[in-house]
Amino acid sequence: MKKISKILCAVDLSQHSEEVASYATTFAKALGAEIIVVYAAPDLAQYVGLHVPPSSLEGTVQKIVAGAEKSMEEFVTATFKEVKTKGVVVHGYPAEEIIETAKASGADMIIMGTHGRKGFDRILFGSVAERVVKSASIPVLTIRPSKVS
Repeated sequence: MKKISKILCAVDLSQHSEEVASYATTFAKALGAEIIVVYAAPDLAQYVGLHVPPSSLEGTVQKIVAGAEKSMEEFVTATFKEVKTKGVVVHGYPAEEIIETAKASGADMIIMGTHGRKGFDRILFGSVAERVVKSASIPVLTIRPSKVS
């Protein structure tokens, strides 16, 4: 088995993120690994054709990223006290950004949550976790929320 020295922990900064972080911390401590926590701010460019001015979307994305960076800093400080951790906010299509960040950072493993959507929600929103699992060249551990709403 390949040595795991760097774990990418993908979060959406929801309540479920704490559960995902707990798994990442457990693995990092057991393996002596460091953690890169990543949040992928959504790309709103797909809405340009819906009579929303690009400048309006760009301002919205900038606000989302700024808010996410502040939330990420608070999340990392409060949640990862026992392991070396770095928080990163990226912007774009989440599955692609998670995979690209894992490659760029030299991560050996990805740990991320899944919402367990079914039916119409799954068709409408898709599954970032599923796309990461199918596309990643490194192991991916998905954590389903203990309480699915």
